[in-house]
Amino acid sequence: MKLPRRQFLHLAATAATLPAVSRFASAQSYPTRPVHLIEGFGAGSATDIVARLIGQSLSEQLGQSFVVENRSGANSNIATDAVARASPDGYTLLLITSANAINATLYDKLNYNFIRDIVPIASIVHVPLVMEVHPSVPARTVAELIAYAKANPGKLNLASAGIGSTTHAAGEMFKTMAGLDLLHVPYRGAQVFPALLAGDVQQVYFGPLLSSIGYVRAGQLRALAVTTATRSPMLPDVPALSETLPGYEASAWFGIGAPKRTPEEIIERLNKEVNVSVADPKLQARLADLGGMVLGGSPADFAKLISDEVKKWSRVMLAANIKRE
Repeated sequence: MKLPRRQFLHLAATAATLPAVSRFASAQSYPTRPVHLIEGFGAGSATDIVARLIGQSLSEQLGQSFVVENRSGANSNIATDAVARASPDGYTLLLITSANAINATLYDKLNYNFIRDIVPIASIVHVPLVMEVHPSVPARTVAELIAYAKANPGKLNLASAGIGSTTHAAGEMFKTMAGLDLLHVPYRGAQVFPALLAGDVQQVYFGPLLSSIGYVRAGQLRALAVTTATRSPMLPDVPALSETLPGYEASAWFGIGAPKRTPEEIIERLNKEVNVSVADPKLQARLADLGGMVLGGSPADFAKLISDEVKKWSRVMLAANIKRE
């Protein structure tokens, strides 16, 4: 049967719009089952705290569970690899951190390419690090610490939560800018705190404000500076490190990403919902209580943040001659 020309053109136009309509409908109905949000640093870490806060908010908004999965190890490489290999359907997401930007230079051989294989969705929050020491260390300011380290070579060490961690990279940048030669002592994640609190070995640590502020407020650790460009409202009497070392800036930051080839409509839907979450005064208050300052923005904004951070930390890692296989 031969269709009239007008009817044929109408059917053809309708057929051409079906894929777009189908994608739009799919994005509007997303998610129809639980979404897995994978983080790479384990229960109780700053990353885990942020993942659970944003996961709870997204669950309430979208009416589906956002299940946080802890896949710790290898400075978040295990978690990132799992997401890079996951089906690009919006049901497996990654809690991206500043460690991902550091790893891009730190490791020569990875099973994935972070920039190529993970699509940025939205940034969530950035958190100052705290330059802190045990009260037994005879320094109450950054300048005093630098003078003490130079006058007592080999006595003060640089503690970190692991080689290539944000805490390590921040410390290496401090060493370079201050002209210090400190022995790096890596610990396994949060195990750094018992060592610091014991005070048996004199160490300086650049710890995330989220996990450090309780010890600082209790007087168990002494905060010498925060590492963001300006002071933190949570520790208003603690100077920014840049007040002593102009140009110094470092922070832990967090966002959400998805496997490459995840449909653009789902990326846009998730970006919109993350921005709604970070604009919620309740979530902002929770993050502020932990020392965090919300970010948000478009996927392109988050991609630029990642690109800038990869460049910055690559310079630090190369200057310090730090590599991992």
